[in-house]
Amino acid sequence: MNGTSMYAGFWRRVAAALIDGLLLSLVTVPLSLALDGDGGAVNTTASATASTLSTVISWLYSSLMESSSKQATVGKMALGIIVTDLEGRRISFGRATGRYFAKILSALILGIGYLMVAFTERKQGLHDMVAGTLVIRGQAPSQVASSAGGPALPPPPPPPPGV
Repeated sequence: MNGTSMYAGFWRRVAAALIDGLLLSLVTVPLSLALDGDGGAVNTTASATASTLSTVISWLYSSLMESSSKQATVGKMALGIIVTDLEGRRISFGRATGRYFAKILSALILGIGYLMVAFTERKQGLHDMVAGTLVIRGQAPSQVASSAGGPALPPPPPPPPGV
């Protein structure tokens, strides 16, 4: 295995994000429609409430799932990738929250923070660098243990810089 094959690449991460986006829209779109009680007239209060609720739902979904024993959202699980800290360990809810909100920075600079995944050695986006996270291919150690029938070893640490 070469030094970068353990990291989840750009297109795999895009596909996972699309799956998560579709899943989240199944919750947030009906919620937005329900809050728009007057049949389409512009209601800034309802719109702001729907936007805030959508953000909170998305944040909690991402942060709770990535900091859970699964270490991945549904989209990431479907693509066989997990989120870890720089040593391959599960991340905390606080770090997952930081990673979620750092994605705003990745998007604000014309999406370049996301494109960095395709060009950096450890396939990190700007939000991953800010949060100190890696997205790697594989299952969370708890999932491997339950499917293999024994304790699992954590994912291998990333190679040292310059190797």
